[in-house]
Amino acid sequence: MGRLISEDYADGSFVMIVLAKGALFFAADLMREIKTPMQFEFVSAHSYQGKKSSGKVIINANIRTELRGRRILIVDEILDTGRTMSQVIKILKKMCPAEIRTCVLLDKPARRIEKITADYSGFEIPDEFVIGYGLDLDEYYRNLPDIMIAKKDRA
Repeated sequence: MGRLISEDYADGSFVMIVLAKGALFFAADLMREIKTPMQFEFVSAHSYQGKKSSGKVIINANIRTELRGRRILIVDEILDTGRTMSQVIKILKKMCPAEIRTCVLLDKPARRIEKITADYSGFEIPDEFVIGYGLDLDEYYRNLPDIMIAKKDRA
């Protein structure tokens, strides 16, 4: 994926917006594979409580990098309902970037509510709650080195 992003942005730099906390692991690995000059910022965004989406997206976007006229790549660990990504895009559009693209490690289309598709996607997964490699359950298990399905008895 890093090679493809490097090729797509070969004609200039871009700003990677990493959705914290979950995308941290994926973004760190992805950045090391991208050969194009880039800057990055973190945006805090979440909507889950336990295994359920609250339906409300909470976003803290304290971005210091000037985004006007810049190309942006939003990186998240998972595209699930699409609410978080849609809300982040809406906020970033107000900063007048030249373009916004999206990149996710995992795509879970079975849960999609918003009409959104990632520009770059690693793997499509079934409708299971997954943890590890940045993905959490109530802020736990992000540190697991692998992605795995959370046990059903945890709610």
